[in-house]
Amino acid sequence: MWELRLAEAGRRCGHDHADAVRVLILHAARAGTDALTRVYSQGTAAERRAVLHALPHLVAGPDARPLVEDALRTNDTRLVAAAVGPYAARHLPPHLWRHAVLKCLFTGVPVTGIADLERRAHGDVELARMLGDHAAERTAAGRRVPEDLYRVLALTDPTATPPAQAADHGPHGTDGKES
Repeated sequence: MWELRLAEAGRRCGHDHADAVRVLILHAARAGTDALTRVYSQGTAAERRAVLHALPHLVAGPDARPLVEDALRTNDTRLVAAAVGPYAARHLPPHLWRHAVLKCLFTGVPVTGIADLERRAHGDVELARMLGDHAAERTAAGRRVPEDLYRVLALTDPTATPPAQAADHGPHGTDGKES
C-alpha cells in the first residue's frame, strides 16, 4: 500500500512537498534495502530521488551503494544531486567519491550539496590532480572552468587546517532530511 502512496505524493501533496512526503512514506514503511532497490528500479525519477534521500535514514551499511552508483551514471542533475548526500559521504570509496565530485562539476550540480565535502576533500592529492586535469581540458577546449572547481581544489590543500570531524548520528541522521 505504501508504494502506491509514493506514486500519488505529487498529486496529493503538490510538487513542492512531494519529495519530503515520499521520504516520510519510505521512513514510515521502514523500507529495507530490497524494497528501496525495487522502488528505485521501477520508480519515476521523483521516486528514485526520494529513495536516495531516504538512504541515510534507512540503510546503515553499504548495501544500497549500487543505487547511488546508478544515479551517478545518469545525466539527471536532480538524481546526481540526491546521490551525493550523506549516504554517499559514508559509503562511497575514495575513487567513486572523486568521480562523483567531478560529475557534479561536469553537470553543474552545486558542490555545496556534496555531503562532507570539506572533510573528504582535505589533503586529497588524487582529487587535486583530477581537478587540475579537468580544468586543463576545459581551458584547452575554450570552455569556462566552473568556480566550484576552484572551491573544491582549495579544499584539497593538505596544509590547510583540517575541518572538524562531523558527528556520526547513525543511520537516522540529525534531523528529518540530511540530503
